[in-house]
Amino acid sequence: MVQQSIQATVEQLAQSSGGQILASMRNTIQASLKYYVGLFLLGFVAAFPLTSAFIAWLVDDARLPQDVEIIVISPVEFLFLQLRIAGSVGLVMVMLMVVLQTAKYGLRHDAVQSRLSELEVNLPKPGPRMVLAVLTSILLLVIGALYAWYGLIPLLLDYLTTDAQQAGLTTEWRLSNYAGFIVNLVSASAIGFQAPLLTTLILRSGAVNREQMVGARRIIWFSAFVVGAFMSPPDPLSLFLVALPIIILFEAALLVDRLRAP
Repeated sequence: MVQQSIQATVEQLAQSSGGQILASMRNTIQASLKYYVGLFLLGFVAAFPLTSAFIAWLVDDARLPQDVEIIVISPVEFLFLQLRIAGSVGLVMVMLMVVLQTAKYGLRHDAVQSRLSELEVNLPKPGPRMVLAVLTSILLLVIGALYAWYGLIPLLLDYLTTDAQQAGLTTEWRLSNYAGFIVNLVSASAIGFQAPLLTTLILRSGAVNREQMVGARRIIWFSAFVVGAFMSPPDPLSLFLVALPIIILFEAALLVDRLRAP
C-alpha cells in the first residue's frame, strides 16, 4: 500500500512542470559535458597544491580528541587523500554549474511559463532578487558547515572516542577515514541546509505547487535520511543529527510559504 502511494506520488511529480523540466534538461547537460570536464579539471588543478596544508591543519592535535592518534597504513594513502580532496573541489564546481544552468534553462521553459501564467505569478527577473538568492545560498552553506564543524563533528568524535576508550581500546584512526568523516559531515550539512532555499524557489517558480510538495513529504523525509545514512557514521545518532535539520528547514519553508500565501 505504501509502495503504491509512493509510486503514485513519483508519477505525479514526473507529470508536473518540474518533472518535464528535468526530463528536457538531459540533452542540454549532455551537450555541456565538455565544459563540465574542463571545469572539473580546473578545480582539481587549483585545489591539489593546497591539499597538503589542509590535511596538516586537519590532523593538528588541537582538533583531535584526547589520546587519539592519526596513522597512515599505506605508502600512497596520503596521495590518494590529496586526489580525493582535489576531486571533491572539482565536483562541487561542476555541481554549481549544473544548478545554475538548470535554473537558467528552467525559468525559460515553456512548462514553467505556462504554469506561472495559470497561477498569475511573474518570473523574477535577474537583479536584486537573484543576487539575494545567491547570497542566501552562500549563507546557508556557511551555516551548515559551521553546524557540522562546531556541533556535529565534536559531538560525534567525542561520542565515538569515549565508547572505544571505555572498552579499553587504543584509539588510532586511519588518515583517509578521519578526513573522509570530516568532509562527508561538512558536505552533508552544507548541502542539507539549502533545503529552505530550494523549497522556496521551487514553490515560487510555480513548477510544483504546495499541495504537490506536501504530497511528496514522505519522499523528501526519506531522502534526508538517505543522505544522512550515506554521509555519516553508521549509528542512529549521526543519522538523526544529519537528517533532522534538513527536515526541520524543509518544513519551515513550507510553513513560511503557507503564511505568505494570499
